[in-house]
Order: sequence, then structure tokens, then C-alpha cells
Amino acid sequence: MHIAERFEILLAAYPHPDGRAWSGQEIDAATGGVVTRSYVTNLRKRRITNPGYEKLRAIAKAIGFPPELWFNEDLLSESSAWMEQGHERVGISQKFAHLVEVLSNETDGKSYTDADVARLSFGGLSEEDVKAIRTGALNDPSVDQITALADIFGVQPSYFLNGAKTAPLLDEEAMEIFRDETVSAIAHKSLHLPGREKEMILGIIRQFEDSRDGANEP
Repeated sequence: MHIAERFEILLAAYPHPDGRAWSGQEIDAATGGVVTRSYVTNLRKRRITNPGYEKLRAIAKAIGFPPELWFNEDLLSESSAWMEQGHERVGISQKFAHLVEVLSNETDGKSYTDADVARLSFGGLSEEDVKAIRTGALNDPSVDQITALADIFGVQPSYFLNGAKTAPLLDEEAMEIFRDETVSAIAHKSLHLPGREKEMILGIIRQFEDSRDGANEP
């Protein structure tokens, strides 16, 4: 499991005291600048693949989970156990249904079918998997299955993994994606491309980010 996926699971399982996910700025402040806001962003965007233990330990201490969870192979079960401790759940099937309800298929404007979702996963999900998740028959999908669903609909994996009822169905960043027609079109068009071509598009976007950041430096 990529370190970014582990980070998303831990953010979902150990939310901020007010019930929402920790922001990069809050982690920056809580770690005394040991883990900066930009570092958090790069970690979540998979730009950092092998963070140092001191960084991981600082994040764990700030958010409030044992540092060894970073390396726990059964991390999904650990986070699920937390969600069972007094938190009313919004099931994965409900969150999946909500996404299908609010987001239409770009090609014909209709809601996504199980076959549509399976096709867009490029082998990550079968039509039977999608149906089982949608109906609740599969209430404990694997991390790979959750990640595949998140990629299809343009949300973070933590959207599905945070079981608290108070958690927003779509986070602010995801909503901004679908409010902006151009950004939404880029996201939807990218869904139909092979993984290598998606990585090429991401690389181009990162080049624009780097050039913009360089222009803004004093």
C-alpha cells in the first residue's frame, strides 16, 4: 500500500477534535513546523514515497495515533475498529450511492451503472464487485477496491473510510472540482485514459505548479 493511501486511512480514522480531517496547516502547527503544510500536500499527492521516520513520528504524535500504525499491514482493520467505537456510521454503500446520485456520466448525462463504474476502474473492480459494494453485500471492501472507487469519482479514499456520520459526503476540495467546469472536464476526460497517460497529464500539471511557485518566489 502506498504511503499516501496509509496517510488517508489514518486521517480518516483519527480526525481533528472537531470531527473533520486535519488540514496541512493544522498539522504544520501541531508539529511545530517539523512537518510543513507543503510536505503534507506532497505526501498526499504521492510526491513523497519514502518519508523519514521522524516525519512520520511527528505526524502520529500530532494527530494522536501510535507511530507503528504507519507500518501495520492490517491498517484498514485497525481504522475500522476505531470507527466502531461509539461513532454512528455512514456506510460505504451509502456514500457510493450518494456519489452516483450527484455525479452524472459525462457521455450521456445519466447516472453511472455498475457496468460503467467497473469499466472506468480499468480492471480494479468487476461489475459484481461494484454491485456488492453498492448494495452493501460487500461491507468490508479491500483498500485497492476503495482506492479504485475514489479514483473513479475524484475523491480521496478517506471519503469512504471515515465512518462518522458527521463527516461531509464530499469534502470542500472535491466539491470545488465539480463546481469548476474546466477542472471537472479534465477530471472526467482523464478517467477514460490508461494509467500511464494519466501520469503524463499529472506530470504536466506539476510542471505548471512548479513554474508558478518559482515565479512567486522573491
